[in-house]
Amino acid sequence: MPDTPEKPTVRDVLAAAVSAVGGSERPGQVRMAEAVTAAMESGQHLLVQAGTGTGKSLGYLVPALLHHQRVVVATATLALQHQLVERDIPALVEAADEVLHEKATFAVLKGRSNYACLHRVREGVPDDQGTLVDLPTGSIGAEVVALREWIEDEAKEGGTGEKDNAPRHTDQVWRQVSVSARECVGAAKCAYGVECFAERAKEKAANSQLVVTNHSLLAIDAIEGIPMIPEYDVVVIDEAHELTSRVTQAATDELSPNDVERTARRSQRHVDGDEADALADAAEALRDAVDTTPGGRLETVPVAISDALELVRDAARALITAFPKAAPGAEADAGATQARGWTQELFATAERMAADSEYDVLWISEREARHGGNRLCVAPLNVAGQMREKLLVDKTVVFTSATLMLGGDFSVVAGSVGLDREAEGGSWQGIDVGSPFDYGQQSILYVAKHLPQPGRDGLQKVQLDEIVDLIDAADGRTLGLFSSRRAAEAAAEEVRTRLPHLTTLCQGDAQLPELTKQFLGDPHTNLFGTLSLWQGLDVPGETCQLVLIDRIPFPRPDDPLMSARAQAADKAGGNGFMSVSGTHAALLLAQGAGRLIRTTSDKGVVAILDPRLVTARYGSFLKASLPPMWMTTDPEVVRKALTRLSGR
Repeated sequence: MPDTPEKPTVRDVLAAAVSAVGGSERPGQVRMAEAVTAAMESGQHLLVQAGTGTGKSLGYLVPALLHHQRVVVATATLALQHQLVERDIPALVEAADEVLHEKATFAVLKGRSNYACLHRVREGVPDDQGTLVDLPTGSIGAEVVALREWIEDEAKEGGTGEKDNAPRHTDQVWRQVSVSARECVGAAKCAYGVECFAERAKEKAANSQLVVTNHSLLAIDAIEGIPMIPEYDVVVIDEAHELTSRVTQAATDELSPNDVERTARRSQRHVDGDEADALADAAEALRDAVDTTPGGRLETVPVAISDALELVRDAARALITAFPKAAPGAEADAGATQARGWTQELFATAERMAADSEYDVLWISEREARHGGNRLCVAPLNVAGQMREKLLVDKTVVFTSATLMLGGDFSVVAGSVGLDREAEGGSWQGIDVGSPFDYGQQSILYVAKHLPQPGRDGLQKVQLDEIVDLIDAADGRTLGLFSSRRAAEAAAEEVRTRLPHLTTLCQGDAQLPELTKQFLGDPHTNLFGTLSLWQGLDVPGETCQLVLIDRIPFPRPDDPLMSARAQAADKAGGNGFMSVSGTHAALLLAQGAGRLIRTTSDKGVVAILDPRLVTARYGSFLKASLPPMWMTTDPEVVRKALTRLSGR
């Protein structure tokens, strides 16, 4: 009897996949793949810190493909999702086919509003009275026509109808061809249910071994209990340092008088009684309340706000029951279905806000009238408990990122995602598989100890002088990460004036992809910006040899959610400043510093113009969160190093 061939190991498949993408074996990647495999088999949660250049996506995709049940991969950014779906997974599927002799299956799953809606495209969009109209007028109408043509082509050719694959468009235009989950008339009642892009995506996911989605959809499915993803055994959360903020965003609701008024108007023609009028009256009561209450966190809810919320809640509840029920077998009235969906959403939000739960934070966000005016916002005080109960109990979870160890260990991040900080080795395990980069040889951490502590009035002259001196030494090649748009613009103006031979770009001058392309194209260019540049920007090579950070990125003291969380930590006997502001700053600093070294040949300087990194007690915690760069506080040493790197 012939010997049965041994089943290929995770190392065999990983080697084939690495070869398929033209790579070479990396010890950290192999270690990660074996640790992820062990976690999937044992059911123990795992945190894996994998530095840039480790190849972490294949480090978890290979074990996911070999796992005996469906695995979900959740990312925070579209850029990583595209990388997985367009490059890494197809290469892995081909390589696995050669080794395993079977074709693996995978699918991408997004929220319903990310797919074009054929019903809306073919039947029209509800106007403010809820009547279905064909097209908006003007330039928006022309854009919608172009988008509709693309959607019909997608339907004919069996395409996905995804927003990210569509011709260039604005969010406003996309809303003309898509619906939210609440607005959907339902596949069973929809004349185009068989062709529906969103339903096809769900069907494909239900028949796939590997499903790629995003943090928000995962949160809606697991934490809010709204079924969006087919049953799965394991979830790998990439970019896990972003998870708590994405889950918080998904669980944040807003309510404005304009929203209430619009819902009343759109419901008017679908109900016979005066319920829509009652909701319109409640909108006016809410407007009076939010316009006369100071902005910011509402630690104690004012009576006017509380009364207005109860009016909106009760009026919305009455309006929901007033919508006529569709006759059995009849096609759904899209206008009525969507108006009812808006009303249900309004009711759920008003009810949540009116409950004034100790587990929620309520605040007024002040906005100009042209941006919709003031609105109420509510967000969970903490998401760790929900994640523990709704996700960690039933599933095996692998968390991975280049930034999971804050202050030198995993406990801070572990606690934030719902794992017991003290239970490592029991309910969870944390490993750092390192990085292929030699940070001590490739990079310098410069802390401008001689500068004054940053103030609230923006950049001072001495800080602007320091910025100009450093950029002059680097001959451009600078990514400037600033704590505010005002600081970025002030620095850009100063550098343009004093170093006119260099090109200095500032976020807002053009779309970010265009700015990034320009920055990559010429080393004598600087790119300044705020938060969205701190994470995810990949600029390898001599284009970026200086990453400049103006100050430690603590959250604003008046941030309603952050201040509430810090206060709660203090009440529980902890250190609110360190557990909230300190960890927030450590995470962003690590992400910002991570923009410098992207390949084994990159060299450069991370310059932090905030002396508190070396003078304050919390400085050691922040430094321990950064890559292990060689550090100095001597400006002359750094200027000489930058001059040498620039080749002058």
